[in-house]
Amino acid sequence: MFDPKKLLDDLLGSQIPGTSGTVRDKAGQAVQMAKDNPLAAGALAAVLLGTGAGRQVTGTAVKLGGLAAIGGLAYKAYQNYKAGNAPAQTPAAGEPELLPPPADTAFHPSQAPQGEDEFTLTLVRAMISAAKADGHVDDEERQKIAGKLSLAGIGTEAEQFLMAELESPLDLDTLVAGAKTDAQKLELYTASRLTIDPDTRAERGYLDLLAGRLGLPDALVDHVEATVSAAKVPAGTSPNPRW
Repeated sequence: MFDPKKLLDDLLGSQIPGTSGTVRDKAGQAVQMAKDNPLAAGALAAVLLGTGAGRQVTGTAVKLGGLAAIGGLAYKAYQNYKAGNAPAQTPAAGEPELLPPPADTAFHPSQAPQGEDEFTLTLVRAMISAAKADGHVDDEERQKIAGKLSLAGIGTEAEQFLMAELESPLDLDTLVAGAKTDAQKLELYTASRLTIDPDTRAERGYLDLLAGRLGLPDALVDHVEATVSAAKVPAGTSPNPRW
């Protein structure tokens, strides 16, 4: 069985423990060796989205690792929402770096009632569902993704899991049911929003539908939007925005 937490790290381009680079770098090296360049724009999320444009997670969020970063961003958004602060999409001067969620809160991975690995898989599924939101992942795109995943070095089982999820029809009921607590519902939405920037009606509509099904108040969603936006920077553009 593959490690769900490592896969989540790979999807967000988080640093790989024990190395000086990220899966983004490793994938780029593999592609260069193959005299091709499909992964140069970003981590596995770029493969799933089929684009090198948009924005990517950066800074402390990358260093924390996928699970802690998602929990930290969701917790930060929740704290700002409860404090009645206005959403701010740019970090304030001198603002402290993003921290993992406190261990005594429902946002900490150790508090997951279904276990860390199971909830991590739910977050991965949420990211894949978001990646499919604009409908561009057709049969031809899936074939291209399969070829590029084999270059990313994530392992056969992880590849098979991602491809199976890509080929599965959207099941929002099962996805939403995978979040067992209010904190997990917010984390699930945060992971989805980290995956995509809602530049199309389909993507915006998907996120709005997801927030509604999760029962998230509009004001809380606004804080997630602001918190995620502040954690992302423009990614390098590619001369071929799809592939």
